[in-house]
Amino acid sequence: MSDDVKDAGLVAMISSILGGNKRADPVAPPPLTEGPPTVPSNGAEAVSAPSAEATSIRHEDASDAKPVTAEPVEQPAKIVTTRDGKQLLPAEAIADLVLGELRKLEDFPATGVSVTVYGYRHWNAMITFAPFSTNFQNATRFRQALPDIVFKLRRFAELEI
Repeated sequence: MSDDVKDAGLVAMISSILGGNKRADPVAPPPLTEGPPTVPSNGAEAVSAPSAEATSIRHEDASDAKPVTAEPVEQPAKIVTTRDGKQLLPAEAIADLVLGELRKLEDFPATGVSVTVYGYRHWNAMITFAPFSTNFQNATRFRQALPDIVFKLRRFAELEI
């Protein structure tokens, strides 16, 4: 393969990654809901109760079965609120809230996204994308939606120091 063909392919790849000469079209972010945010579930709360068929033990198997001991359930931490009624949360929890709101957007990548929360009273958030996790247009759309999400979440959450 000649060097000219390799160079043309390399230029085409770089151009497609950086968006070429095109500018990102301004996209209006989707409307936000007005309810308090919910923390995305990691599946720990989705434990279902065992069915009656699974828990019933036949009389002849009862002598072989080991007694089931209930594991203590960890009590959720008490939610601290400010005088304004906002929840006082650490930066990681607020980042999870922001990421949960962003995941509601169309075409949001499942992996390769990081949200960093910084600041004090008027905290802010920054979103970064891993290479090839999304395209330029979608990343621009998510970055444009981020200030609205942060503004909404500031009404419900305060950064814990």
